[in-house]
Amino acid sequence: MEARLVAAGRGWQWVVDGFVLFRKYPAMWIALTIVFALLWLVSFLIPLIGPLLFNLFTPALFAGLMIGCRAIENGEPLEISHLFAGFRQHSAPLVTIGGVYLVGTILVVGIALLVAGGSMLPQVLSKPGADIETLRAAVRSLALAIAVGGLVYLPLIMLVWFAPLLVVFDGVPPIVAMRLSFVACARNTMPFLVYGVVILALWIVLSLPVAMGPIGALLMLALLVASIPVLICSVFASYQDIFAAAPPASTSGNPFLR
Repeated sequence: MEARLVAAGRGWQWVVDGFVLFRKYPAMWIALTIVFALLWLVSFLIPLIGPLLFNLFTPALFAGLMIGCRAIENGEPLEISHLFAGFRQHSAPLVTIGGVYLVGTILVVGIALLVAGGSMLPQVLSKPGADIETLRAAVRSLALAIAVGGLVYLPLIMLVWFAPLLVVFDGVPPIVAMRLSFVACARNTMPFLVYGVVILALWIVLSLPVAMGPIGALLMLALLVASIPVLICSVFASYQDIFAAAPPASTSGNPFLR
């Protein structure tokens, strides 16, 4: 199969289509997001191994959420069980993708720490007599590490963005799925750039209530919890746009009222 090249403006449409999927089952989407977050938190109860296992199984859990999106599209209800649907028939290839993602994440973190000089900033902050220039150097080192880590992490994200969906919906082997995912992201740089700008703007807007104090912070938290499922659904929308047999039909009117 081949990835379709789409217009830059489709990056905005993916977010819109994600919202359309979310608003059909908002309570269940929020519940699924909370369960996913709880699984992530529980993984930290098992030192070292827990977070590694969570990263290993993340593609399978994410695939389950994508299966939930497909269920909604087919007129079926969204259920908590969808979160674990990826383990039923595609566990081995999804865990393979998880293994690549896990190794890649470890390499990215290692490179970032190497650039940052290990734990330089915490060590500087722990010294009460650290001068301002040393502190500035540590902050610059940390900023450089974050920038380098982000650049190195981007190809990894491109590898796994569509891979779980290609496995569960198209039966593509995991290595081939990751290659197709990378090529699809590379071919559609402009729509993904627009998509990233829209998400960044969304998160900036959602962070504004924090200036209102504790009530604003709670409001911001609620908005963030509601926005995460929209972003999850937008990934499914991007897959439909780029890999579906036929491009989605264009719509008119206010997209948020559809």
